[in-house]
Amino acid sequence: MTHFIYLVRHGEHLDAEHGLVDGPLSPRGQRQASLIADRLSGVPFDSVWHSPLERAAETARILAERMPSVTPESSALLFDCVPTGLDADVPSVYEPFFGSITDAEIDAGRAQMADAASEFLMRRQGETHELLITHNSVISWLVREVLQAPDWRWMTLNQAHCGLSVIAQKQGRPWTLLTHNDLAHLPFELRTGLPETHPV
Repeated sequence: MTHFIYLVRHGEHLDAEHGLVDGPLSPRGQRQASLIADRLSGVPFDSVWHSPLERAAETARILAERMPSVTPESSALLFDCVPTGLDADVPSVYEPFFGSITDAEIDAGRAQMADAASEFLMRRQGETHELLITHNSVISWLVREVLQAPDWRWMTLNQAHCGLSVIAQKQGRPWTLLTHNDLAHLPFELRTGLPETHPV
C-alpha cells in the first residue's frame, strides 16, 4: 500500500506582474488550472487541500468542477511563506531575496513548515491519494524534506504555475520523489512562473 501526495502550484494570478501578492486567476491561470484538472481527473483522491489565498482557492474550485466526488478544504498550513532565513550556509547570491523579509516572517514560516511536514508527511493507512494545491515555497520545502537536503536548498527548487510534483511512501520505506514540476499537460505558452534562466 502506498501513500501518494500530489503537489500542485496554483495557477497564474491576475496582475501578478504588477506586484500584487494575491488575486483571482488570470485567463492564462484558469487555462492552466483546467489542464491540470484534466490530467488528474482519473486519480481517486481521498482528500484535496488548498492554501486559503485566493489564487490557490480558485485553482482548487476549477479542479473540483472536474472531480465532483471531492470537496476541497482550506488549510492554513499551505499558506505562502518563507521557511528559512539568511545564515552561514546560504550562498551569497540569495542575500537580496531576504532584504525585505522580517525575522518574524521567517520564524512564522519555519514553524508553519514544521507543522505542515508533521501533518502531511504522516503515513496514512492503506492506499491513499492526497492533493495539495499550494505555493512554490511550500512545495519546495516538502520536496526538500523528502530529499533530506539542507534547509536552504528549498530556494533551488522551483515549480511552474500548475506544475505537478508527486511524492510517495510505501509502507516501511522512506518518502520518495516520483516526479518534480512535470509540465507535460501544459503547452509551452502556459509554462509560467519559473525564474528567468539564461544560457551559458
